[in-house]
Amino acid sequence: MEEKIEFGVFGGSGFYSFLEGMKEIKVETPYGAPSDLIAIGSYKGRKVAFLPRHGKLHQFSPHRVPYRANLWAMKSLGVTRIIAPTAAGSLQPEYKVGEFVVTDQFVDRTSARDCTFYEGPITTHISGAEPYCPELRSVAIDSLKKLKIPFHSEGTVVVIQGPRFSTKAESMWFTKMGWHIINMTQYPEAVLARELEMCYVNIAAITDYDAGIVAEGSVEPVTQEMVVKKFTENIGKFKEIVKYIIEFTSVEKQCKCGSSLKGARVGEG
Repeated sequence: MEEKIEFGVFGGSGFYSFLEGMKEIKVETPYGAPSDLIAIGSYKGRKVAFLPRHGKLHQFSPHRVPYRANLWAMKSLGVTRIIAPTAAGSLQPEYKVGEFVVTDQFVDRTSARDCTFYEGPITTHISGAEPYCPELRSVAIDSLKKLKIPFHSEGTVVVIQGPRFSTKAESMWFTKMGWHIINMTQYPEAVLARELEMCYVNIAAITDYDAGIVAEGSVEPVTQEMVVKKFTENIGKFKEIVKYIIEFTSVEKQCKCGSSLKGARVGEG
């Protein structure tokens, strides 16, 4: 593919309505087909690719999303920066429904997901200390301030296997551990982006109070209907955040995400 695209966004059709010259393309990868066709276009003169993480018909459950194919497809188009909007549940009372979170850490509680591109023969250990791009996080925080959207500039997301939601016991454990929000897709997506030396940022909209135990008053445990309703209500805000990041991120990288493999491979100096 000769056309190089700078930004990749995991979001459905509601996200890319602002693109100029939009067209959809099919991309093949060594890891099978990505979740759907990829929409490409431009905004403010910068090329962007959009891919619905779960497919246009939401046919991929979180534990079945073809994460490796999705990230590989973006990389093959020349993408160097990934913007990843998501929904999340709150695990702490100060993280309220309707607020946004610029995630800075994750805790993996998934199982049996294809979580690396490096199966051998060269063993590869990337650093996981800071899994999100500091430069993109900074721009995302600026966007939320400028747009006057209530948000948290930090937050640890615990990633569960799904597709079921948490039991009350699990949710209480996560809360007691001090983790802030809960989601089903941040792992291995963020790690795979790092393995391909792409910048990655997650902006999460809080749609619910997980099992309902940290909310004030009587709140029903999370349901899929609740998540979809609240996430849909935030599509307009997400679109403005994505547009801001695309427009105001420096062309020249100010981070080290592009050298994540340096010193990570056993036997390579």
